Amino acid sequence: MRQRYTLQPSFQIIPIEKIQLPTKSRDELPAILAGLQWIWMHPTLKAEIFALLEAAVLAGKKATGRLGMDLWQILVLGVVRLGLDADWDRLEDLANHHTLLRQMLGVAALPWGEEAQLFARQTLRDNVALLDDTLLKEINARWRLRDGRCSQKKPARPSRRLNSRPTPTCWKRRAFPHRLLPALGRGPQVCGF
Repeated sequence: MRQRYTLQPSFQIIPIEKIQLPTKSRDELPAILAGLQWIWMHPTLKAEIFALLEAAVLAGKKATGRLGMDLWQILVLGVVRLGLDADWDRLEDLANHHTLLRQMLGVAALPWGEEAQLFARQTLRDNVALLDDTLLKEINARWRLRDGRCSQKKPARPSRRLNSRPTPTCWKRRAFPHRLLPALGRGPQVCGF
């Protein structure tokens, strides 16, 4: 029996919308986590993505049984795996020992304590592999449709210079959204926020 996310987190867990992400980091992971945090803070988009995940992951399964990984954890780990091009061993290390990623997963930031949740390699492989390319492309399409400002192209103006390059229309927005789903062709575009 899977649930979307943990409904009653413990006091040790920081709410996802209040996670402080580094803004000056040059690593890909904080940028990916910022995109996932943006999805979390938009309830209609989050509900659409969870509906897609439930249709794909929970199809044909009973609603009873032991608890598995949350759908939010599967989504976060799947996007991180594709965004960082990580193998299963690196994903296990990140999921068990990276503080920001553990906060985004909704588990205690430190992997020790009384009720610390650790992710085994086989558990990650069995659950994260449920996200296939078509599902992630559908999630990416919903994410792009959420912000229609960047998907509509402005008419091109004639240039006075011969060798001028067109400038991006929405480059002044936040610095992180282009890293959410880089494996799916989002590209270096900084649109969507």
